[in-house]
Amino acid sequence: MTLVIDNLRDIQKNIESACQKADRKLSDVAIIAVTKQVSTERAIEALDAGLTHLGENRPEGLLEKHETIVDRATWHYIGSLQTRKVRKVINQIDYLHSLDRLSLAQEIDKRADHIVNCFVQVNVSGEESKHGLIPEEVLTFIEQLSDFPHIRIVGLMTMAPNTEDKELIRTVFKGLKKLQLEIASKGYEHAPCTELSMGMSNDYEIAVEEGATFVRIGTALVGNEGRDLYENKG
Repeated sequence: MTLVIDNLRDIQKNIESACQKADRKLSDVAIIAVTKQVSTERAIEALDAGLTHLGENRPEGLLEKHETIVDRATWHYIGSLQTRKVRKVINQIDYLHSLDRLSLAQEIDKRADHIVNCFVQVNVSGEESKHGLIPEEVLTFIEQLSDFPHIRIVGLMTMAPNTEDKELIRTVFKGLKKLQLEIASKGYEHAPCTELSMGMSNDYEIAVEEGATFVRIGTALVGNEGRDLYENKG
């Protein structure tokens, strides 16, 4: 318990500092505890420390923790989701951070029993290793989603390159913010697009400075118990 509390205290101080630099309010930023590498018990410790958002990137990991924690947490699915596995998780989650194709949207709309808050995943950096739409495709894609009543596009998500080049990271986050503002200005009923999911353990401070409203923090917050047991099963 002490580990999570101490880590959370440090992270909150860093986020507060980043908010001050950017003239933002601390309340504008939500921390998602990414629990894919830890036990259900550690996830519960995160909730006991005052966090409310939990993130998983494998169906099996999400279902295992959800069975115990249920609606005590707001659930985020943050990994790439195979269309054939939508039915397993879609009615256990509140947010999906990886919508990137129409076939996935169609399956979500078919299987969901509630409106799912979705982030469109954008590959701002252009890295071949990353999932997501290129920025030029995003507006057209979002326009096509108006026919799916169970999908609400609340924002955009990206991952920055794994690099020590802070200016490159900042450029990626700036690019996503610019795109989010462009889409939000359209006033789409199905896509308010007010949120930005960006920033992880190594770059969340830069993300907050550039407008992140959700940061996804794993190891720096809850540690690593080596429990990503589903690496080859997702």
